[in-house]
Amino acid sequence: MSGPPTGPGPVDYLRVTEIFHSIQGESTWAGLPCVFVRLTGCPLRCVWCDTAYAFYGGEKVSLQEILEQVEAFRTPLVEITGGEPLIHPGAFRLASLLLDRGFTVLVETSGAVDVSPLDPRAHKIMDLKCPGSGEEARNLWSNLDHLTPRDEVKFVLKDRSDYEWAVQVIRQRALDRRVEEGSLRALLLSPVWGELEPRSLAEWILADQLPVRMQLQLHKLIWGPEARGV
Repeated sequence: MSGPPTGPGPVDYLRVTEIFHSIQGESTWAGLPCVFVRLTGCPLRCVWCDTAYAFYGGEKVSLQEILEQVEAFRTPLVEITGGEPLIHPGAFRLASLLLDRGFTVLVETSGAVDVSPLDPRAHKIMDLKCPGSGEEARNLWSNLDHLTPRDEVKFVLKDRSDYEWAVQVIRQRALDRRVEEGSLRALLLSPVWGELEPRSLAEWILADQLPVRMQLQLHKLIWGPEARGV
């Protein structure tokens, strides 16, 4: 089953901050080689954002050029990210074009934009905003109705209060039953880099027997927190 039309159409360009080849640093796909298409622009301003350089600028690149650059890396896994990629109508079309070419497509989204038009073959990684981000009010809760067992939900935690909030959301909204596929833990808890001690988060998860996957940002462990294009 396909999503938006994939033939010629009115949205033929996207504003792109960078396209690069790296090791996937987050999600259940962590550790795999992946091509990243980082689109420009985001309506959110999370206080801990590590990609603020993608808020502005970028270059206008045709969908055909994007496809050619992605294909040149000869890597089957692709992530469309930002910023917030789904503010661009063309991002939905790009996902379908990549899927039609046989790529596995991950779409990382804040959850603040309607995901329902996204091609159902794509894997959504939805980053729900905790209070510590300053953008909790931007969560579009109706997006949870569009999650499938192939999708993932991520919480980036600044402190214990964020953790308690995430636990409440997981339990009240039964998120473990929305996104878990088999024994795969697709609820992801991450500490804000440099603010929440990973050991503390690990101990909280163990104490609460929470059905989640703790993750660190692998790309930052490899190349450092300031590196771009990785």
